[in-house]
Amino acid sequence: MINREDMLELTRRMTPKRTSFTRIAGCYFDSEGEIDGTFNTNFLNLSHTDKEKNLSIAKTIPYSKTNEQLKEYKFTEKAMGAGSMWQLLTAMKDCGLKNDALMETFYELVAEYYQTDSEYAVMVFHDSYDVPVKAADKERFGESEEVFTYLICAICPLAGDYEPGSPECGFLFPSFSDRSASPEHVAVFQADPAHPHRELEGKILAVKRGEAPACPKR
Repeated sequence: MINREDMLELTRRMTPKRTSFTRIAGCYFDSEGEIDGTFNTNFLNLSHTDKEKNLSIAKTIPYSKTNEQLKEYKFTEKAMGAGSMWQLLTAMKDCGLKNDALMETFYELVAEYYQTDSEYAVMVFHDSYDVPVKAADKERFGESEEVFTYLICAICPLAGDYEPGSPECGFLFPSFSDRSASPEHVAVFQADPAHPHRELEGKILAVKRGEAPACPKR
């Protein structure tokens, strides 16, 4: 189960003045699922307006309804092996999204299984959060004892030319539990839990079996 307070601790910092996001990367896909452009830039180089817009997209994932829209899944030992999505995400996180070859591999894997007939964008955010030590009364007690480095991925339909709308699904990797990284877990977001993109858990992240399509969309 995901603790709501853990998620709120992350989202409180997702403002242009307080953010510690280091980088944002993404890919645009046309209605046929073909790549229509990519980007990769230092988050701090964005204009104030673009920071606000992109932080709003990223914040949607951890700020969503905990354990309803946002659920935690554990990677099996097999799902963490060589060539796995877990290994790819870990490498993307560790390099701060600066390896274009890794990013291209990730986009291609998403496109292979993601089910939609619309144009969409895959947005990936990188952050390093200095988790402060807190006393029992939850007030800040001292300097950070851990740096929580993580990714947020948001998959969004396009609302206009290269304009991502509200995320339909996405994830936080690794999950954040008891104010610490949980490397074997991922928090998966579904905007509409009644009509989820099951291929995200089943085929793309490979953390849930039996609910994903049996084959890619093309």
